[in-house]
Order: sequence, then C-alpha cells, then structure tokens
Amino acid sequence: MFHEAAAAGGLDIQLVYYRGLAECRTSSWIADPARLGALMSGIDCRGGQTQIAKILAHARRENENRKIAVLVFVGDAMEEPLDALCARAGELGLRNVKAFMFQEGHDPICEQAFREIARLTGGAYCRFAPGAAHELAELLRAAAAYAAGGLKALADLKAHGAGVARLIEQLK
Repeated sequence: MFHEAAAAGGLDIQLVYYRGLAECRTSSWIADPARLGALMSGIDCRGGQTQIAKILAHARRENENRKIAVLVFVGDAMEEPLDALCARAGELGLRNVKAFMFQEGHDPICEQAFREIARLTGGAYCRFAPGAAHELAELLRAAAAYAAGGLKALADLKAHGAGVARLIEQLK
C-alpha cells in the first residue's frame, strides 16, 4: 500500500477503528509503514455493534483541518440506521471526500449500505471473499494509489485484478 502511495507522491494515513460497545479510537497521522503496521498488529477484534457513523463524522471533522482525499473503510457488517449514514456520507461527498467501502463477505444489508455510502461520496465499493487477504491487499494498494495520485495513479498500477478494474470503472 505504501509502495504504491510513494510512487504517486506519498501518503499520510490515520488509523481509525471501533470495537466493543462504544470504543472508537484514532491514531495520529502516519507516513511510516512500519509504525502503521505496529499499530494495526496491536488491535484485536471485540464484539459489539458497528460505529460507522462515528467514522464518517470523524472524517468530516478531520477534513476541516486538513484535506482528506479518501476514506477507506473495511468491514463485514452494518447495524446502524441507513438514512443517518447516508446523511453523513452526503456531507463528505459535498466536501469531495471519497469513501472506498470494502466489504468482507456477502451480507446484503451491509452491501446496500456500503454501496450507497460510496455512491454519495463519489467513491467506490468492492466486496472481497472472507479470509482473502490478498484481495484486500490489492484493494488497499489501489485506494492508496488513488489517494496519492488520483485516477491516473490508480490506472497506472502495473498489475491489478478484477477488484481494481471495478474501482476504476466506478470512479470514471
């Protein structure tokens, strides 16, 4: 992911995650892949409901302080009121913050929500198979390339599969 971003001009990433009943945390902005990897490896999954609205609201607030090109969200569920999520996604779309919504699995309610959030922000949606880390890695590299260099950087990815092709088609 960072390799693609560096090739297109570099990228700062802020890790935001939720878990449990009400825990939602953010990191500082990070440009070092080793530091991001260390942070991510320290996170464990815990049961609880989704907090996607908090993520969308956080992205809007952060965008007021520094321009955010892309919000990348990876998830497998959605348990929040869709209309509330759409309102927050619309606010991001008006500020030109594109959401790349990557869904693990085949939950149709989740798919509907993720597709709508992507549409309202001018972003893109893609599903990947459960446990298919290579598919997710490809999608994350694509999102990083797009965030750092736009559609041209995404199209310039040397080797890309069907997921990247679907992203390109949605962003045209």
